[in-house]
Amino acid sequence: MMRVRSAFLAAMLASILWVFCAAAAVAEPLLREDIAPHIVPPMSLGDRISDTGVWQLLNSGGAEAGFVFETEPMAPLPGFSGAPINLLVVLDLDGRFIDVKLLSHNEPIFVSGLGQAAFHKFFEQYRGHSITDSLVVGTPYGSGTDGSALVYLDGVTKATASVRIAHESVLAATLQVAREKMNGIATGPPAYPDPAHDEALGWQDLVDQGIARRLTVTNAEVDAAFAGTLWEDDDPDARDYPDETYLDLWVVDLGPPAVGRAVLSDDSLAELRQFMSISAMDEPVLVIETARHGLITEDFVRNTAPDLISAEQGGFPVAFRDADLSIELHADVPEEIRDGTALILRTDRRLGFDPTADWILQIKALREHGMFQPQIGAATFELPYSAPERFFARAEVVKPSPPWVDALRNRVTDLAVLGVFLAGLTVLLVRAQTSLASHPQFTPIRLGILAFMTVFVGWWGQGQLSIATVLAVLRTGVDGGSFAFLLYDPFSLMVWAAAILGFVLWGRGFFCGWLCPFGALQEFANHLGRLLRVPQITPSPVWDARLKWLKYAVLAGLVVVAFTAPARLDKAIEVEPFKTAITTFFIREWYYVAYAAGLLLLSMVLFKGFCRYLCPLGAVMAIGGQIRGRDWIARRAACGSPCQLCRVKCSYGAIAKTGEIQYSECFQCLDCVSIHEDKARCVPLVLAARGRGIHKVAAE
Repeated sequence: MMRVRSAFLAAMLASILWVFCAAAAVAEPLLREDIAPHIVPPMSLGDRISDTGVWQLLNSGGAEAGFVFETEPMAPLPGFSGAPINLLVVLDLDGRFIDVKLLSHNEPIFVSGLGQAAFHKFFEQYRGHSITDSLVVGTPYGSGTDGSALVYLDGVTKATASVRIAHESVLAATLQVAREKMNGIATGPPAYPDPAHDEALGWQDLVDQGIARRLTVTNAEVDAAFAGTLWEDDDPDARDYPDETYLDLWVVDLGPPAVGRAVLSDDSLAELRQFMSISAMDEPVLVIETARHGLITEDFVRNTAPDLISAEQGGFPVAFRDADLSIELHADVPEEIRDGTALILRTDRRLGFDPTADWILQIKALREHGMFQPQIGAATFELPYSAPERFFARAEVVKPSPPWVDALRNRVTDLAVLGVFLAGLTVLLVRAQTSLASHPQFTPIRLGILAFMTVFVGWWGQGQLSIATVLAVLRTGVDGGSFAFLLYDPFSLMVWAAAILGFVLWGRGFFCGWLCPFGALQEFANHLGRLLRVPQITPSPVWDARLKWLKYAVLAGLVVVAFTAPARLDKAIEVEPFKTAITTFFIREWYYVAYAAGLLLLSMVLFKGFCRYLCPLGAVMAIGGQIRGRDWIARRAACGSPCQLCRVKCSYGAIAKTGEIQYSECFQCLDCVSIHEDKARCVPLVLAARGRGIHKVAAE
C-alpha cells in the first residue's frame, strides 16, 4: 500500500508540473473596447503607442494629455493567487496620477473574504500624487511623517501583503512608462538653490562664468529669418538699418543667493527672497531685453505665461510664467542693461525642471502683414542655458525600504513572539518528545499549545497557511517569475519555514498536528463532542483508506483549475474553510459560514474529518511523510504482532496492522508514544513487568 501511495504521489506531481508548463501564458494587453470605458470624459482614449499596451490620453480638444496603460503586461508581479494583479493607470504629461483603477485580480482575501470595495478604495489614494513622490504602503515608522519625504498610503487590514504587491506593480509599470515615453520628466528629486553656498560675485563675474548669457540678433539676421515668406518686407527698420541690433536678450537664473545679490538691488532682492519663501519649489529666471524687440506684446497679462517667450528641456516644454515682481537691477549692472525691459519668470521644479541641466529659452520675433486683419508671422530664436551645479543641492534620494523590510518592521513584536514559540515547540518535540507524551498533564499542555495557535497565530497573526500559496509558488516557478511575494507576509512565511523543517524531521505531523489553526479548532470540536457524549463515527479500515485518497483528488482538481480556468480558482479554493474560520473570523456570506461551521460540527463526531479526508494542503503536507529523515516513533518487535493497542487507539488510522507507522497520515498527536512508554498500558511492558514474555502468552 505504501509503495502504491508513493507511486501515485510521484505521478500526480509530474502531472501537476505538466499542467503548469502547458497552461502558462504571457498576458496580452487589453483591446480598445476594454480600456476606453474606463476613461472619464472629457478625456478620451487615443492611439496605442507601444506593444506593451500604452495608449495616448487625449483631452477634450484631441491633444495628447497623458498616457493610459495596464500594469500586467509590463509588471506581472504574482499575487497570492499566483496570478498578477492588473491595474489601469492614467498618468498626465507631468507625471502625476490622474487615476488608478483595479481591472482584474484573483487575490483570495478580496474575492470572497473582505470583499472588493476595500481593494478598489485603496487605489483612489494615488490620485494627485506624482511619480516623483516616494510612495509607500503602511504607517510611518519611528518619528512619523514630520519632515519625511515619504508619502504613506493606507493599506487594508488583513490584506497588507496583497496591497503591497499591487503597489509595487503600479510603481514598476509607471516608472517604465516614464522612462520610455516621458524622458523630460525627472523621476528623482529636483535640484534646488543651496542656501549654504555663497560667494562674492559681480555682474562681470556672471558674464565671464556664463551665469549671465546673452543672445543678440541683428536686423539683418531677423530679415534672413523671414526671407522668402509673406512677411519678408514688413519691417522697414530692419531693411534700412541691417547692422543695428534687433534683439539683445540676457538670461540669468536668480535662484542661487549669490547670483540674485549680484543682479538685483536690495529692495528687489528682498522682494525675491520673500517670494521664494512662499514659492519654495519655483525657480526664478531673469530675462532682460535692451533692443527694440521687447519681451511682451500689448496683450500680455501679468502673472501669466509670456506670449513671446517659451522654453524646453529634454524635448518637453518648460512651464514658465511671470512672477509679477518689481525689478530694479544692481548698480553694478551696466546702465544700458538696466534701461532694458526685464521680467522675472518662474517654473515649478517639481514638474521636472532641472536648472543645472541644459535647457533652451525660445523667443519669438513677430511681423504683421496687412492693415485691417493682419496676418501674423513668427520666427523663433533660441538661447541655450544651464546654471552651474555648484550653486545647487539635491535632496537625498529617499529610498523607501523594500516592502519586506516594512512588513518586518510592522510585525516585529508578533514575529518575535512567534519565533520564540516555534523554536520552543521544535526543541521540545526534538529533545523531549517522549517526556512530553508521558507527562500526566499532556492533554492540557497540548490543548494549551493548540489554543495559542488558534488565537495568536490564526486569528491575531493571520498565520493560517493555505493551498493558495502552494499553487502560487508552483505557478511562479513554472512562469519563471519572482518569489518575492512571499516576503510580503513574513508572519506566514515563518510558519511555512517551521512546516518545511517539520517535513524533514517528522513528515506532515508537525504542521497538521501542531501548527494548523483550523486543525486545532477541529480538535477542540472533537473534545467538546466527547465531553457531551456525542456518538462518534469511526470509518472501517477499508473506508478510511478509500476516503484518504479524496484529498489528493481535490489537490489535483485545484491544480487543473488554476491553469485551465484561473478566474474560478478563488472559488475552488473555498474547499478550504480557512479563510472563513480563521482569516475573517466567520464574518462572511452565510453559505461560507455554514460550510466552515458544518465541518467543525462534523469534527465533533468524526475526528478531524476535513484534515484526514479533504484538505488539499494536507495532501501536499502528506508528501513530507515520504521525505522525512527518520522514523521518529519508536516501535518494538511485538508492536503489531500480537499487540494492536496503538493501532486501535490511533484516531487518525495512521498505524498499519503490522505496527508500522504510516507517516503520510500521522498527525503527531503522540498518543502512541505515550502508550509505548506507559508501563501500565503498553502490553509488552505490562507482561514484562509480570515476569512473562509475550511469546509465552501467545502460546497459552
